[in-house]
Amino acid sequence: MSAALDSLLDLLDLEQIEQDIFRGTSRSAIVPRVFGGQVAAQALVAAGRTVPTGLPRALGSARAGETPSAHSLHSYFLRMGDPGAPIVYRVDRIRDGRSFTTRRVVAVQHGQPIFHLSASFQTHEEGLEHQAAMPPAPDPETLPTAAQMLPRYADRFSDPGIVDRMIEARAAVDLRYVDAPPFGTVGEPREPRSQVWFRTNGKLADDPLLHVCMATYVSDMTLLDSVLLAHGRGGWTVGDVVGASLDHAMWFHRPFRADEWLLYDQESPSASGGRGLGQARIYTQDGRLAITVIQEGVVRVPRD
Repeated sequence: MSAALDSLLDLLDLEQIEQDIFRGTSRSAIVPRVFGGQVAAQALVAAGRTVPTGLPRALGSARAGETPSAHSLHSYFLRMGDPGAPIVYRVDRIRDGRSFTTRRVVAVQHGQPIFHLSASFQTHEEGLEHQAAMPPAPDPETLPTAAQMLPRYADRFSDPGIVDRMIEARAAVDLRYVDAPPFGTVGEPREPRSQVWFRTNGKLADDPLLHVCMATYVSDMTLLDSVLLAHGRGGWTVGDVVGASLDHAMWFHRPFRADEWLLYDQESPSASGGRGLGQARIYTQDGRLAITVIQEGVVRVPRD
C-alpha cells in the first residue's frame, strides 16, 4: 500500500466523539477548500458506522455478520469547507427496516452546516437483472499515469506549482484519462464526453463500505469535465471558469472493488443558468455496471 493511500484511509477513519457524532480532519487539496469528494466519503463512513450490526471502529478491518450495503446517496454541498478546521458529522437514524436502512448526515464546521447527505442501505436479495452495456475503452495499462501526463500541460497553468499539487492530491488513486483532459484542449470545444480509468494505489481490505467510500471520494474528481469540454474551457486550475459542486447523487448497483480498475464514463447533457450537469456510469473492467452518478455544479465564466 502506498503512503498516500494509507494517509487517505486514516482520513476516512473518523473519530467517534459521542453516539452518532463523529469528527474528521481534512487533507491538502488543489484549491484552498475542502475537497467535495472527501466530505461526501467521510459522511458516508459516519452513516455506515450507525447501520445495524455496525461497522468496526477501524474502517477496513474484518467484521462478523452481514451489514446492509450502501445502495444510494443523495447530497448537497452547502458551504465551502475550511481545510484547517475539523468537520463534525451528526447522524440521524431515520429508519431501520427489515430490508432498508436510512440515515441522514449533516457535516458542521464553525457552527454552520457545510454538507448534507442522505444514504440508504439494503440487505442483499436476489431480483431481476439487466444493465446498460459497457462502452468501448482502451486498456488502462496502455494509458499514462497522472505523474506522466500532467507535466505535459504545465504551460497551461498560471500557477507554476499546480502540477505538483495535482499529482500530490491524486497520489492515493491511479487515475488515467482516456483522452486529453479539459486543460489539455483549451479553446477547442468537443463532444461533452470523457472517460477515465481509476483504482486505488494499493490493495484494500474486503470491507464493502470501504470500497463504496473510495469510489465516492474519486467520483467528485472529474465528473464536471464533460461540461468544460463542450465549451473548450480548461477548468478551475486554468482559471477560465470558476465553480463548485452543488449536489451529488450515486446509486451502487453491484459489488465492486475500488482497488481494481473501474471505468468512469462521463457526459454532460446540459449547462445553463451558471450551472452544469454531469452524469456517468462506472463499470468494472469485466463490464459489470457498478455505479451510476449524477452531479450538478456551479460553472461560471469569470467577469473581466
